[in-house]
Amino acid sequence: MQIIDLMHVGTPRVIGCWHIGDVLVDPGPSTGLHALLGALGEDYAPRALLLTHIHLDHAGASGTLARRWPELEVYVHERGAPHMIDPSKLIDSATRLYGDDMERLWGEFIAVPEERLHVLKGGETLSFEAGRFEVAYTPGHASHHVSYLHEGTAFVGDVGGVQITPSSLVIPPTPPPDINVEAWHESIEIVRSWRPERLAMTHFGTAENVDDHLDEVGRRLDSWAALARDSEQQAFMDSVHEEIVAGSDPGAAGAYEQAAPPDQLYMGLERYWRKRAPSVS
Repeated sequence: MQIIDLMHVGTPRVIGCWHIGDVLVDPGPSTGLHALLGALGEDYAPRALLLTHIHLDHAGASGTLARRWPELEVYVHERGAPHMIDPSKLIDSATRLYGDDMERLWGEFIAVPEERLHVLKGGETLSFEAGRFEVAYTPGHASHHVSYLHEGTAFVGDVGGVQITPSSLVIPPTPPPDINVEAWHESIEIVRSWRPERLAMTHFGTAENVDDHLDEVGRRLDSWAALARDSEQQAFMDSVHEEIVAGSDPGAAGAYEQAAPPDQLYMGLERYWRKRAPSVS
């Protein structure tokens, strides 16, 4: 098992793809393909691509890789599957968020052929040469998020937070559109119930202090949700930036904020509170 640093727009330790034998977990965006394919080598051809969710930083290269490897099978939650078959709505939504930076940050996002897509609900066990992967539905960061357990390692996508190792700071990435704090806490407990030996994160590396790590994700999720509810955007961003700088290793703050931009953290939580507000008739 190894994490391949995709060197997102030239920055190390922001986005990683997990390589486990004939399986890849979260291939990242197309802008990371040079780093990914260089690390895998010309003769490598995976059997399976396991997606934790369909956000561009995790799944953007899926269609391009399916085109490169005709035998590749792609696994994704049922709520995300339609957007892998027809990514137009996903691309439109992301373009509203990233604007002119879309191409620079993410590159192309093309469809995965429907016949190559395996739709997950959670509760499945997948078997490959690399071994067995248990699947759990773990929403909260995204309504279509799943996690995978393989030989003591839980591949947790974003539900396990962002930790730019070797820094110890753990932060919850909360971009729009479908952050759900209560569901996220339930998903943390699902991951905990696996009693994994370690967590494998896309952003970036592993954590073996599993309970402490998950506790920190939950605590900061609640803290930042309350901050977003009670503060204007700039005040939220300033506070989060100060917390990241104070809690991370020298030089790592930029990688944290590239993986989880503070303005997006606020927008996702603000939308969460707005959706919960009672409607006025």
